[in-house]
Amino acid sequence: MKYCNTILSLLFFLFVLKTYGQSTEPAAPVYDQHKVFTPLFYPDKGNEYRTAAGAPGPKYWQNRADYKLNVVLDTARHRVSGTTLLTYTNNSPDGLAFLWLQVDQNIYREDSRGTAASPATGGRNAVKSFTNGDEIKSVYIIKNGKEEKADYLVTDTRMQVKLNDTLRQDGGKIQLKIDYAFDIPEYGTDRMGRSLTQNGWIYEIAQWYPRMEVYDDVTGWNVIPYMGAGEFYLEYGNFDYTVTAPANMVVVGSGELLNPQEVLTPTAISRLTTARNSDKTVFIKDSVDVMSHNSYPQKASLTWHFMCKNARDVAWAASKAFLWDAARINLPDGKKALAQSVYPFESKGSDAWGRSTEYVKGAMELYSNQWYPYTYPVATNVAGTVGGMEYPGIVFCGSDSQKGSLWEVTNHEFGHNWFPMIVGSNERKYAWMDEGFNTFINGVDTKIFNKGEYYDKKDQQKAAPAMFSSDAEAIMNTPDVIQDDYLGYAAYDKPALALKLLREQVLGEKRFDYAFQTYIKRWAFKHPTPWDFFHTMDNAAGEDLSWFWNEWFFTTMKLDQSVKDVNYVDNDAAKGSLITIENLEGMAMPVTLSVKEQNGKTGIVNLPAEIWQRGGVWTFKYKSTSKINFIVIDPDHELPDINPENNSFSAVSIDPGVTTATVIKNYLDAIGGEEKLKAVKDLVVNAEGTVADMNVKKTDKYKMPGMFTEDLVIPAYHDATLEHIAINGDSVTINQMNKQVDVSKDIKEATKVRNQLFPELDFNKSGYSAELAPTLQVINDQLAFLITVTNPAGIKVKYFYDQKTGLKIRQYTDLPGNTPMEWSNYQQIDKGIKIPFTEKITVIGQPVEFKVKSATVNSGF
Repeated sequence: MKYCNTILSLLFFLFVLKTYGQSTEPAAPVYDQHKVFTPLFYPDKGNEYRTAAGAPGPKYWQNRADYKLNVVLDTARHRVSGTTLLTYTNNSPDGLAFLWLQVDQNIYREDSRGTAASPATGGRNAVKSFTNGDEIKSVYIIKNGKEEKADYLVTDTRMQVKLNDTLRQDGGKIQLKIDYAFDIPEYGTDRMGRSLTQNGWIYEIAQWYPRMEVYDDVTGWNVIPYMGAGEFYLEYGNFDYTVTAPANMVVVGSGELLNPQEVLTPTAISRLTTARNSDKTVFIKDSVDVMSHNSYPQKASLTWHFMCKNARDVAWAASKAFLWDAARINLPDGKKALAQSVYPFESKGSDAWGRSTEYVKGAMELYSNQWYPYTYPVATNVAGTVGGMEYPGIVFCGSDSQKGSLWEVTNHEFGHNWFPMIVGSNERKYAWMDEGFNTFINGVDTKIFNKGEYYDKKDQQKAAPAMFSSDAEAIMNTPDVIQDDYLGYAAYDKPALALKLLREQVLGEKRFDYAFQTYIKRWAFKHPTPWDFFHTMDNAAGEDLSWFWNEWFFTTMKLDQSVKDVNYVDNDAAKGSLITIENLEGMAMPVTLSVKEQNGKTGIVNLPAEIWQRGGVWTFKYKSTSKINFIVIDPDHELPDINPENNSFSAVSIDPGVTTATVIKNYLDAIGGEEKLKAVKDLVVNAEGTVADMNVKKTDKYKMPGMFTEDLVIPAYHDATLEHIAINGDSVTINQMNKQVDVSKDIKEATKVRNQLFPELDFNKSGYSAELAPTLQVINDQLAFLITVTNPAGIKVKYFYDQKTGLKIRQYTDLPGNTPMEWSNYQQIDKGIKIPFTEKITVIGQPVEFKVKSATVNSGF
């Protein structure tokens, strides 16, 4: 499931973070090595079911559920009805006196727990459409070919079936027959639903049959109710199912279509055969076919028959509006599968769903070669109302997704075929074991797909304040407990970052990949716990990683590495340097430093996390040959350091002739001169950037003195306004997603400072004070002057000016909730002045780079 894929929830979340980010003010050191490197992290020894090394034990068992499903889609009533024949095998060592099943459609009842627990303000997984839920007509136990009425009780989204005879252990079998029906909600907690297109309804059907709960060796029956945010924990088995629908509809589903001759025309079958042998996308049904009566067998209805083997679930979709295309997937060892996409006419195009099958094919081939071969015969991407949701061999993605956002959601949802479809973890309890692992492998293959077409290296230092905020929650929590505004971090981004850093900074790719592949192979089509994962990684990689699991998954510790001091052996730099670094926050991680000496010599130092076993301060010897000019910790911004302001050390003193006044004058001269800048009465700047793989347009309008507006809109969503800021003198208003934000004094002052045009023109006015730092600062490997300005309101702002060009390259407002703004690529516009054509700001915890497209001076708007 792609978190916050729907436009409203994503962008509200995104821009709240922009305005209300966390403070990066330095705090007193809190590091304690005893809390990180604890010897008692692992709670227990292995047993005969799960070994201490993280593998299934000699007596590991799991139960099995095989299904025969037959349903009818009633498009007039938007209703599914049918029969489930369930064969359940009890492989456990326990006799079972009762069974538990999931009846997930009951979440859409007005009296469900999920409804009661849905926020009044809504949310992605909130219940918004109400139905009667699963209408259970009858439940029978089949014995010796005879049906016997079952004693059952439905409680919210669970159904208990009480057995007259205990189901024996070690292979006992029982069959249940259930007749049921349900109305299809328009919005099914973004996991299923229906949407109307210009050529008809699209039905995306999931959680559509009573499903067995898991009985395991850890807790027995797993009966946490379905509340919306927590996903699923299911038994493996074979699924033999049919869907009867109007003949003009295309039906796609998990697994293999067994009766193409009965439901497809000869033309469609021929095109499918071509697609199975083609690396290029082939249309099975194009826009002409959608409108043609000859594109389907001439009957009132058709029954589509599918088989999906060794799966934990199945889902399907149906519509007469579907365009349908496909191509071959090339798997390891010469095996093949089929990639296919179905989508409405409105979603076609080379910037949209016309590339979907290419994305499906690319993702499945990359995952299969890197981690474990894909196991199903078909991989289907469905465009509809669901923003992003995964099922074995089929995923639902938003029909309005385009370009990078379509790749991202397609890649993510199909990554779920590895976690949790192949590795069957308990999503209801441990969302990070599928969402986090999946987000991690998404990043690995995005870097490779089409030579990195959609790869964008993330600046983890800029991501840190939001991910490690004061209200952060530990990864090791159930998803229903984690608050909505942090679930995206705790379940997705933070565990994915943990695995990325484990791979790149701690173990190295070869050791990590072997251990991760071992975990997948061991637990393919089984039910691992977090401890099975931790033990497997430790053992296969040959590293005690208990300290890493502890700090990343069980705590909300932060990371703050700092350069404290530099001294020289016998006061002689040629004999070597003694560099002292600090670990100021709770988390321990390896350290990378770049060093530059006065003679131009450079070096990289890599130190393991174990240096922090000795405490929070570490001094090491560096083989210098001259005095050190500057040192930077984590020069590539790979670690989520919450306070990068202390990551650098500079010994380069400012020349005596340089003053605050000369730095400011050099900047003003570099962008056109004071007189030209004072002549600017108004300025309009139009820029574009990419936020969460969506194109965003930003329009800034300045009118002197003291007036400013900013509008951020998304063109792909009918120019939906994400944020509007208006400043008029001392008045500041902010609207996000058409909702007015309560503007505190700090937010008001920070907003005014961040959006002031040419603030340097005011620095010599009454009430301002400015102080030049005595040494040059290091900003993105550039040496810069730092001037700290206090304005009449008492707000301190740090301005950084490039030593060589004089241009302003960074600004930081010293108030909680603010992150740096950075500028580059200055270009001349009207009236002989220069402005930066590249601006970086932090949005949704990561940098967004805006590029100026046009700028107009004194237009008189």
